[in-house]
Amino acid sequence: MLLRDAFKTATRSLTQGKMRSVLTMLGIVIGIASVIILMSIGQSAQDLILGQVQSIGSNLIIITPGAPSNGRFSAPASAQGIVITSLQQRDVDALSREPSIDLAVPEVRGQAEAVYGNNNATVGYTGSTADFFTISNLAKVSSGQTFTKSDVDSANHVAVIGPDLAKTLFGPNINPINKTIRLKNISFRVIGVLGKAGTGAFGVDIGNLVVVPISVAQKQLLGITYFNVIITQADANYDVNFVKSRIKFALRQNHGITDPNKDDFNIQTQADILSILGTITSILTLFLAAIASISLVVGGIGIMNIMLVSVTERTREIGLRKAVGATDNDILQQFLIESVLLTFVGGVIGILLGAGIVGLAYVVITTFFSSVGWVFAFPISAVILGLAVSGVAGIAFGIYPARKAGKKNPIDALRYE
Repeated sequence: MLLRDAFKTATRSLTQGKMRSVLTMLGIVIGIASVIILMSIGQSAQDLILGQVQSIGSNLIIITPGAPSNGRFSAPASAQGIVITSLQQRDVDALSREPSIDLAVPEVRGQAEAVYGNNNATVGYTGSTADFFTISNLAKVSSGQTFTKSDVDSANHVAVIGPDLAKTLFGPNINPINKTIRLKNISFRVIGVLGKAGTGAFGVDIGNLVVVPISVAQKQLLGITYFNVIITQADANYDVNFVKSRIKFALRQNHGITDPNKDDFNIQTQADILSILGTITSILTLFLAAIASISLVVGGIGIMNIMLVSVTERTREIGLRKAVGATDNDILQQFLIESVLLTFVGGVIGILLGAGIVGLAYVVITTFFSSVGWVFAFPISAVILGLAVSGVAGIAFGIYPARKAGKKNPIDALRYE
């Protein structure tokens, strides 16, 4: 039998039982759509996270206290709740004198309840210098202004808050500027509201952030003399890796370290962070796709079961075909084509369904949650994977019923009731 004739016969058989064919394809449709949706979500999340990190500039170098982590994905000691006091003001002063560094901005961080009148919200706060707003791309405020070096030097109780927090504490009708909020029962006068919300480069919720002078945060909110992190901005005329080496040299001199293996600080460039984040998000995307693939296996098993039932129901047809000269391969070919057609058509429908849901989700998120900054991503690899998997599933789960049909004895098949 010619392939063209086998294809026509298989198509005719499938169209004669439209409802059965549709229900048989349903598992593959759902499986492929799930893979498309989850891979798209994973890619969108990856683009969003990497975009946020890249948005703060490619020449930033982040210094955290504690020895460098042994593994690539190991969290630094400071992130594990271990108090390390190695970063001090003398380090900021030394880095500020380095010609290859434009800015050296120390930060301390904490969490507290922000209170205004009867309204309150648990927020993360950052204590830093006036350069914090420049280095974090937060210098543009929606109202008011950021605090100055004079505010830091004078330990003025002023604060710049995120737009979401402003809505929570003050509502839509009260202007937050010059109003007083409390953090840990310490009063701060609001002098500015940040111009953007959403999640910042390092997982910081900008919308609910409170930024205060580091002099106040250290002494009164936290009672410490050290820094949680120092962010430096390399001069554009210098290579970032060279600046990184200069930072190591300056800190080792300050800390009296002669053995590089005994560093009490960890340095990461933005390229390092992007590499780690890219690897993590790629693994998560593959993990999500693997979970969705389980439904493909279930759908494939469903197709195999239906094809086995179809072989049994069409036993007399198989016997008649063999009686007039059809070979085992002709029968196998016909049933295998039916199986592949079912999965391939189901795969195409699943891809279209998945694309539609992804597009709809993007419209909803950007319309009602515009501050999230969600990006639309529809990876071509997901389409190729969907088509490839559906084709392979058709062959893998159709080969057994097709072989069973091809091996039937024509005399026994004609006698089958």
